[in-house]
Amino acid sequence: MATTDDRSEKILALILLNSLKGSSQQEKIVQLSLAGFSNLEIADLLQTTNTAVATSRYAAKKTGHVKRGGTKGAKKKLTRRR
Repeated sequence: MATTDDRSEKILALILLNSLKGSSQQEKIVQLSLAGFSNLEIADLLQTTNTAVATSRYAAKKTGHVKRGGTKGAKKKLTRRR
């Protein structure tokens, strides 16, 4: 029997996907990811592969469609060992 959390996740996914009608697959993947769904869950919802989801999420990060934590433009200072 499905738990309340499972049902809530399914309802959330359906509402989110319905609001994204006409959006690209990458946008759907990004939004589902931001909602907390795993790559595998997203792949199941969109009837695609886990690899396709991971590739799309990576591409979205590279193009700046997904905001990441931290200061924009800040780079980690590399120190050289002697």
